Amino acid sequence: MNYSEHNKEMKNPFLPKEPVIFMKPDSALLKDGNPFFIPDFSRNIQYEAELVVKISRLGKNITEKFARRYYDEITIGIDFTARDLQHKLREEGYPWEICKGFDHSAAIGDFISIEKFDDVQNIDFSLKKNGETVQKDNSRNMIFGIDVIIAYISRFFTLKIGDLIFTGTPAGVGNVDPNDRLEGSVQDKKLLDFKIK
Repeated sequence: MNYSEHNKEMKNPFLPKEPVIFMKPDSALLKDGNPFFIPDFSRNIQYEAELVVKISRLGKNITEKFARRYYDEITIGIDFTARDLQHKLREEGYPWEICKGFDHSAAIGDFISIEKFDDVQNIDFSLKKNGETVQKDNSRNMIFGIDVIIAYISRFFTLKIGDLIFTGTPAGVGNVDPNDRLEGSVQDKKLLDFKIK
């Protein structure tokens, strides 16, 4: 819920007043270009491309002013969502971690140093599905910037070295099917490339 256009496409009537967060376990990680296998408990798995930052220092109650000291690398990732489960759980008023945190639901690409960017709040990123660009945006369009997100999360959770923060998806989310190929890029540098099985 960190990009206005995505909120519109999801028919969220109100923009969030503070970051909306949820957690994925380490078993959700999918890396090294390994394929994503569509699980049997959902008929509507959707991709959500996001910039991902890697925490490099232990931190708690980090102020926005100093948040930049706590991460040093960035990549593009996919937050896979079982959309049918999400709708069902929301309607019933239940927590919806199972629609977001299931095994291999957090695909991540190769990380690059943030030193390569003049401004982390001005980074282009995009996702291609079967060679066609389906998502494209810039981090300047985030409702809550990276440093704001880190400061907010660290009020509730101690951030540890190696923790990954997905920073929200722009408009253009959609379904995946067997044999699809997803390719994610940051500033036109491809960092993520894998198949759907």
